[in-house]
Parts: sequence; structure tokens; C-alpha cells
Amino acid sequence: CLLSKLVSSGVFSAVSMFLNTLTPKFYVALTGTSSLISGLILIFEWWYFRKYGTSFIEQVSVSHLRPLLGGVDNSSASSSSSSNGDTDSSRQSVSECKVWRNPLNLFRGAEYNRYTWVTGREPLTYYDMNLSAQDHQTFFTCDSDHLRPADASKSTALPSTSRASVQCLQDLCATAYILLAEEEATTIVEAEKLFKQALKIGESCYRRSQQLQHHGAQYEAQHRRDTNVLVYIKRRLAMCSRKLGRTREAVKMMRDLMKEFPLLSMFNIHENLLESLLELQNYADVQAVLAKYDDISLPKSATICYTAALLKARAVSDKFSPEAASRRGLSTAEMNAVEAIHRAVEFNPHVPKYLLEMKSLILPPEHILKRGDSEAIAYTFFHLQHWKRVEGALNLLHCTWEGTVFHEVSVYPKKELPFFILFTAGLCSFTAMLALLTHQFPELMGVFAKAVSDLAKQEFFFEENSLNTYICV
Repeated sequence: CLLSKLVSSGVFSAVSMFLNTLTPKFYVALTGTSSLISGLILIFEWWYFRKYGTSFIEQVSVSHLRPLLGGVDNSSASSSSSSNGDTDSSRQSVSECKVWRNPLNLFRGAEYNRYTWVTGREPLTYYDMNLSAQDHQTFFTCDSDHLRPADASKSTALPSTSRASVQCLQDLCATAYILLAEEEATTIVEAEKLFKQALKIGESCYRRSQQLQHHGAQYEAQHRRDTNVLVYIKRRLAMCSRKLGRTREAVKMMRDLMKEFPLLSMFNIHENLLESLLELQNYADVQAVLAKYDDISLPKSATICYTAALLKARAVSDKFSPEAASRRGLSTAEMNAVEAIHRAVEFNPHVPKYLLEMKSLILPPEHILKRGDSEAIAYTFFHLQHWKRVEGALNLLHCTWEGTVFHEVSVYPKKELPFFILFTAGLCSFTAMLALLTHQFPELMGVFAKAVSDLAKQEFFFEENSLNTYICV
């Protein structure tokens, strides 16, 4: 008990001596330095948020600190729960999904990078590219990759996607060729050659895994992965043919792919087919595809809704006149066209301003938000030419689209500032105010600081006495 009292009195006297020697200049330097550091953190947080769309402190805490503290990864929990769900729940989750991979996304190396070379700007956001990397991990990997050396090495090469990381895998892994075609090929012709090499390896792996798919769960997972790889390669080859002007060949490849794999609707190959058929002006086949996919039970898209509106508008747009329609009223065909346009605009109200060139276009992203501005950009980028080709279609759209009642979900959400930006801004303002007050009124702030320190001393002394009493007892 005596020893604890001596120790506490020594600590108390040392703290008292240190606090009594502090001058107002020390408090000015302390508050000024705190304000400077918090200001630098605020500037960095704001820059990181503008560039990547998220908070750096929040991302680090979620990615690194939560696993150390024993937190649960929401994605793994959701994936495990979804794997245990039945077919109805999985369909419901698919229909409720808002962020989708753009079915008509451009090639990273041959198209997106050309924009970077010319302008020096990045056409894709970090968030978009991160989603693409996650898609590759989901579709092109499985739990049994460690059983095959090429696949095990592939899973480590996926995030980097550099030529050095995948060059050594070309003879073994179709995904390595996919990465080279997407990332490194500078022209569509070069990308097509790489995809054809990937097709040879992908078909071989698919046939091999197809024979073993019923031998166990790991073989079934391998077959599902090989199926995704093969469908992706064939779809991108069809897109290469479309971009190189071989549209009929692209249509045939897409039809064969949809017939061979009718259940793989996640790639939305029918939207690629619709765009190619519109380019051929084969409107009867477009109507047949719409009759199959424009169903109430399937997820809608701007491509389906606005293509249906275009076909209805095509029947009346060449003779449509607002003055004549106001005098005699709308005919049945014109009413059907107007209702189709209203239905499309209600689904995504952002599209008309791009089709009517009231807003400037940019390169479409690799992922789109359903009913959002990104989907409108992606649709208009590829379909504006088809609307211009139909005489009077854009005029009919211009005269009728503004009368639509917008759906609440169609409003594009505004991005909110992260909590840590607001916190650092408040901290920087508070410390800057303290520094200014300490500099202007040093005596008053000194008295205030000493009062706070005396209060802290009393609290410390009270706690020490309580602890010593407890020890002595």
C-alpha cells in the first residue's frame, strides 16, 4: 500500500511539473499541427473519393481491419446463403439485381485504351474495373482449380492481367488467351486471333469436363467453369465479327450459341443479337427475339424496352405529324407506338435525352446500373444509328416522351459523401479554430488549458486514491 502511494505521488508530481511548464506557444503549435495533419488527411480523402468513388479509410478498415478483428465477410455469407436457396429464390435475386455487366462492352485493349492513348484520360472508373475483375474470378475460377497447375496459376494471374503474368500460361489455359485478347490486343483483328486460339483450348477442356461432370461435385464445378469460359469466348468472337463488318456471320454465331446454351441468360446474348439484327434491318427477326425475351417474368432492360418502342414507332413514324394528330386524334397504331415509348421511358427516363442528342455521349462503361444513366449511355452508344435509320422515329420520340410519368426507381441515385470525409472536415475545422483562438488570445486559452489540466489532475488523483484504497484493503 505504501509502495503504491509512493509510485502514484511520483507520477502525479511528474505530470504536474510537465503541465505547469507548458506555455501558450506550445498549445498554438499543438493545435496548428493537428489542424495541418487533419487538413492533409481531408485533402487525400477527397481526392481518393473523387477518383475511386469510395473512402480510403473505410476501404482499409473493411478490407484489412475487419478480418483481424474477427468480422464476417458479407459477400461470403451472402454467397453461402444463396447457394443453399432454392430455384425460386435465386430467380428472385437475379431479377432484383441492379448492376449488370454491359452485354455490349468494348474491348479493354483495342477500344478503351485507344481513348487513353489519344486523350490521356481513363475511360473506366476503378469501381467498374474492380467489378470486371470480380466477374472474371466468379466465372473463370472454381474451388478445384488447385488440382490443375494451369488453373491454379491462372487464379493468381487474373488480378494483374499483364502480359508477363499470362504469357507462360498460353499453352495450357484458355483464360490466359482471354486476358491477352481483352487487355493486350491493340486491334480487333488481333483480339479475334487470340480468341480463336482460346477457343481451341476451351473446347478441349469443355469436352473433357463434360465427360466427368457426374463423377462428383468438384467435377461439376469444373464443367460449369469450362462452360462459362467457352460461352464467353464464343460471344466475344461473335462481337469481333460484328465489329469487323461480318454481321451475318455474327448473327449465326449468336444464334448457335443461344441454341447450344439456352439456360445461360446471365450473359444477355440476346441483346447482342438484337443489335446485330437491327444493323441488318431484319425487323421481323427482331420482333421474334423480342416476343421470346420481352416477358414479364424476365428482367427488363433498356435494349428490350426501347427496341420494342422502335419497332412500334417504325410502323407510323414516317407519316406522323403532331398537328395532324392533334386535329384528328391518334390512330390505333399511333397509340400503340406512343404507349410503347411511354413504357420504355418509364423504365429508363435517361435514354431519350441521349437519343435526341440533348446530352453528349461518352464511352459506355463495362457495368451498367439498370434504369440508370449508365444503361442509357450504353444503349444509345450502340443503338442511336438504328433510331436515325428509321425515318421519323426520333421525331415521334421527341413529341411524346415528355408526357411519361417516371417511375420512382428510375431516378439515378446521388452519391453521398463518406462519413470519414465529413469527420476529417469537422476535425480540421475544430483544430483550426482552436489554433486561431490560441494565437489571438494566448492568456485566455492558457487559463482554459490549465483549468482542463487541473480537472484532469483531480480526476487522476481521485482514481489513484480509489485504486490504492482498494489495494490496501
